[in-house]
Amino acid sequence: MSKGSITIIGLGPGPAGLLSLEAMNLLKQGRVILRTRVHPCVADLEQAGVRYTSCDDLYEKGSSFEEVYAGITERVLQAAAADDVVYAVPGSPLVAEKTVLLLRKGAAERGIPLTIKPALSFLDLAYVSLGIDPINGLRIIDAQDYEALADAGRYPLMVTQVYSTMVASDMKLAVMDVLPDDTEVFFLRNLGLPDEECRAMPLFEVDRQLHIDHLTSVFIPACPDRRLDDENPEEEGPLLTDDDPYTDEEAREDLENGIGAEWASYPRLRRKTAYDIRPLADMMQTLREPGGCPWDREQDFKSIRQNMIEECYEFIEALDQDDHDGMREELGDVLMQVVFHARMAEEKGWFNLQDVIHEVTAKLLERHPHVFGTVHVDGSSDVLVNWDKIKQKEKPERKRVLDGIYEGLPSLLRAHKIQRKVAKVGFDWDDLAPVEEKVHEEWREFTEAMAHKDPAAMESELGDLFFALVNYGRHAGIESETALNGTNNRFTRRFNYVEDCVNRSGKDWKDFTLEELDAFWAEAKKAEAEGGTDQ
Repeated sequence: MSKGSITIIGLGPGPAGLLSLEAMNLLKQGRVILRTRVHPCVADLEQAGVRYTSCDDLYEKGSSFEEVYAGITERVLQAAAADDVVYAVPGSPLVAEKTVLLLRKGAAERGIPLTIKPALSFLDLAYVSLGIDPINGLRIIDAQDYEALADAGRYPLMVTQVYSTMVASDMKLAVMDVLPDDTEVFFLRNLGLPDEECRAMPLFEVDRQLHIDHLTSVFIPACPDRRLDDENPEEEGPLLTDDDPYTDEEAREDLENGIGAEWASYPRLRRKTAYDIRPLADMMQTLREPGGCPWDREQDFKSIRQNMIEECYEFIEALDQDDHDGMREELGDVLMQVVFHARMAEEKGWFNLQDVIHEVTAKLLERHPHVFGTVHVDGSSDVLVNWDKIKQKEKPERKRVLDGIYEGLPSLLRAHKIQRKVAKVGFDWDDLAPVEEKVHEEWREFTEAMAHKDPAAMESELGDLFFALVNYGRHAGIESETALNGTNNRFTRRFNYVEDCVNRSGKDWKDFTLEELDAFWAEAKKAEAEGGTDQ
């Protein structure tokens, strides 16, 4: 069987007027296979009488780009086995064209002659629109090359194949891991066409553009704060202390991968881990986007406020029951609520999940100078004193002692926090005896209000009694919110046991006396005690 040849040409970035005369002649004379007919110049080619077949059907059948590219390569190689073929790709054949790489390898293996003709790339138009010179270190990457995106800011970066809103969003989130949300980037689309776009915008707006398609790219300029002079690492400050087991090379790699320079003196904070919250964040984004889950899309901060509270209490319940599997599950539910709220905040342009993580990490660093700095402490009491002083510096707007205690906290927990705050300034008893007397005093006042049948006074005195009991528990080292939550859980378990006894009997509740039900309750308590769960 005679063999043909393959000539690869580029269709350029725009209309047919940007094609070379050689490329147009090859298209008119040869057997043409287009990688895709979705290109601005194809209508001009049809008008000029160019006959072609395209590989768009493979895009519809393939389950991944790797499968599509492999299919295109095989189709072109088979056609070239018996005929001369002109294979045309968008832009330049030598810029971000995976099929060209595969064809060069496949043609060499099968002994098929292959020639590549130069063509104008969208990059040539981008250089003009952006006013840049690639000699300054431009790197060109695919939008889904997340490893390369982690280097954003270290040198000029041209991100290609930003062909959908989802791809743009994923790319944006990856870059926001290493650059500020409002970093100025450039949105490029339809270069060389009448409606071409080259617009500067904040990074967080990239995926919010009305038109994003196969002719979209994003240019990310170099950011001076992310550059690292490999020849003069000492200019970046000490990466490691003498007693740290990690090498300078490992530390510098961590720094380059997006950990801010503020951690430079604390190598342990830059240690790579296997933790990755991105899949959860990406899933939440998908649920909230058009075409996602209707329920998730309808939610706002207030509508899921109670969910956060409930998930925290469910974790506490699993903790109290020493249920390790439950703890893992409930911590995941709490984390999901954090991601949910952060996603809604990002949609409003307030902040994003990376901001949340960065701020709490920076807060821990700032509030532990005895670990990450030179401050000396003699014990946990000194730690708490330093913690409060640092918080006062961080929150200068809090002028009063009780400022900062959230009014929406559960009442018992809020009472505990109030009492602990005022105790720090000396407004507290030194021993337990007067606290106990206060409880008795509030009980007497409550019973007096009950005797007078004064609803307002009864409510007020009951509140005072609760407050006094919380104070008594605090002095005894007990947090009342947790204590009452444990009691609620125990009551629920024991009552469920009583209910099961009633149901197994085949009788109704009314058929049992209170003494009989109390006997079931005693059985439940005994079973808990024997099982070691009576808390």
